[in-house]
Amino acid sequence: MRTLDDIREEYEFLGGDERYRLLIELGRDLDPMPDALKTDATLVRGCSASVWVYPTENGEQLHFLADSNAAITKGIVALVIAAVQDQPAGAVAQMDVTAKLEPFDLGNQLSSNRTQGIPNMIALVKEHAARIANS
Repeated sequence: MRTLDDIREEYEFLGGDERYRLLIELGRDLDPMPDALKTDATLVRGCSASVWVYPTENGEQLHFLADSNAAITKGIVALVIAAVQDQPAGAVAQMDVTAKLEPFDLGNQLSSNRTQGIPNMIALVKEHAARIANS
């Protein structure tokens, strides 16, 4: 997965439809998430499409699997995951993910229907990280 800085650099050079294509591409680049992990516990509430986020631990670092049944939404969750991927659980729990995503200006780039679930995606990621950091 590309870093958030690499994605932002590319995103800044693109216009409307090209940005949608980039989001779709990011979603396609996500690690596959097995269907068995797509449960109520991993479902992000409040999204217009179905979105699942599942944390795995790799030593001190968290590695997230994520998926969605909608291409643009899958790209959005990929963007959220790029902000936190392979970071220590404690750091993710304390991270201001919203601030990391501000340069993408998603609220003005995408419809409110597509962006309404972003705070819930971030909250679920941070909840998983806090739970793992405290265990």
